[in-house]
Amino acid sequence: MIHPTAVVDPGAWLDSSVEVGPFAVIGSAVEVDAGTRIGPHAIIMGQTRIGRDNRIFQFTSVGEDPQDKKYGGEPTRLEIGDRNQIRECVTIHRGTAQDQGLTRIGNDNLFMAYTHVAHDCWIGDHVIMANAASLGGHVQIQDWAILGGFTIVHQFSRIGAHSFCAMGSVLGKDVPPYVMVSGHPAEPHGINVEGLKRRGFGDATIQSIKRAYRTLYLGNLKLAEAMIELRRMAADAPEIGILADFILDSRRSIVR
Repeated sequence: MIHPTAVVDPGAWLDSSVEVGPFAVIGSAVEVDAGTRIGPHAIIMGQTRIGRDNRIFQFTSVGEDPQDKKYGGEPTRLEIGDRNQIRECVTIHRGTAQDQGLTRIGNDNLFMAYTHVAHDCWIGDHVIMANAASLGGHVQIQDWAILGGFTIVHQFSRIGAHSFCAMGSVLGKDVPPYVMVSGHPAEPHGINVEGLKRRGFGDATIQSIKRAYRTLYLGNLKLAEAMIELRRMAADAPEIGILADFILDSRRSIVR
């Protein structure tokens, strides 16, 4: 299952079912679980653990040192879950000692060609990053978020669950759950109705989220005033509680 031209360090651990393509390079501290396929010329380095049934395509660079001038060679990690697709020329870096020393990627994500995941990012499940979308360091992306091609996310920003960032969005603030944004800088443009329908959200729930959006963005309320209304609405719709909690935890404020 390992091509004879691949270079696999004897210290690496690969399940017997792992496939490794021609001229791939795998470092000494790498662990790869069952069913994962690694394409030709892929490079996987550092303390990197990769779960089951992932597909890593050609010319990717996974687990390399972070692009951070403060990085001094500390032992940091990258953890990747199961069933992710990491397409051509994707770059994913390990964490830094200035954070938790860990870059973490969940399950069932799609990283299209040339996307970049910087150090200390945390990505949930079912996330899509379209071609050339890029994350600065310490970014968090919650489940089911979608980043259009060439989206740029500033360091320490957060992208909420079920949100949608249009092609070429430039994000310097947090994007709340369910919200669609676009532009440079990004601005809100309603909620991700189609995405919510595809994921089984009922009409009543979607209407509740729409009312919350109108309160937050169209009600001429200060953010603190909008939060009071969102908390009241959350009593009848837990999905609104998720939105309110996200805003409360924001360090960079939200796109508004």
